[in-house]
Amino acid sequence: MKLKLQRLLAVLLLVIPGIAATYGFLAMKDAWFAQFGPPEQNPRILWSQFAVGFVLFVAGVAFVGGWIFFRDRKRNYVAPRFKQKKNKNK
Repeated sequence: MKLKLQRLLAVLLLVIPGIAATYGFLAMKDAWFAQFGPPEQNPRILWSQFAVGFVLFVAGVAFVGGWIFFRDRKRNYVAPRFKQKKNKNK
């Protein structure tokens, strides 16, 4: 039972930032295309919605990308320049 709970938490740890990144992308898209609406409305970019969407998108992508990078580094799947430096004193 403990293993199932750990796996569920691990999946949630990746799904929540993924959902945030998706919502951020959609918010940026909606803010950008609001300027192309009907001329009766105020055609302009919704900067606050765009900024919030950008922050959510970047944070979500950075979290998932960082998780993948550190997992690959632990399993030795990365290029030599990304491998951890070894201490010569130890």
